[in-house]
Amino acid sequence: MSWRRAFVLDTSVIVEYLDEDSPYGVERLFDSLAAGAARAYVTPVTLSEVVYVAARIYAEAGVRDPNARAMELVEWLLALPGVALEAIGKEAATVAGTLRKKFRLALPDLYVIAAGRLRGATPLFLKLEEEMKPYEEELRKLGVTFWEEERHQLI
Repeated sequence: MSWRRAFVLDTSVIVEYLDEDSPYGVERLFDSLAAGAARAYVTPVTLSEVVYVAARIYAEAGVRDPNARAMELVEWLLALPGVALEAIGKEAATVAGTLRKKFRLALPDLYVIAAGRLRGATPLFLKLEEEMKPYEEELRKLGVTFWEEERHQLI
């Protein structure tokens, strides 16, 4: 059996795929997920954010029916062989709530971290956001990583 990296994806990683001129090269990650060379989990909260953010991006780009296009993105993502929807149950909810007491971060980000801890997967964000900087050391101890660093390694 071959070893595969496993991630829990943040919204920022997913919606960056929409930017054809992105310097981050997230298409490499999605190519790996499509090939089954990597595994990724997405929480329902992240999917909600993806629908909202993608629809806004599509609307700003003048795309006809941005909501439908956002839903197509979600369907495409969940159809990738390496991607699975991660259910959020009581355990993930309490872990996220416990993390919220310690970190002043958005609850969707904390669900990504909680799901990663429970799944034994790496919580993956696009980059170190401003609100994460005060907690960087602690977040890294929790296994959080950032695509801007991870992209230089082959998955």
